[in-house]
Amino acid sequence: MKISIDSADLAEIRDAAAMGVIDGVTTNPRLVAKTGKPLERVIRDICEIVDGPISAEVIATDAEAIVREGKQLAAIHPNVVVKVPLI
Repeated sequence: MKISIDSADLAEIRDAAAMGVIDGVTTNPRLVAKTGKPLERVIRDICEIVDGPISAEVIATDAEAIVREGKQLAAIHPNVVVKVPLI
């Protein structure tokens, strides 16, 4: 079993990581927007805290843009897992 925290709040993620109870982090554009920081910076910061799968979701809605954005997200860090919403 793998446990991920659904958050972009770095303090929350640090606390969960310090307890040793999480394997990864899931995020989404809404959670990242609440931080007031750029998406790439938030994802990089999370990757510095947790050495596990870090999900980052695309916001594009057409196939070409989804692929382009997904590649940009994946390039942030090797642990990034790209989420694509099915719309």
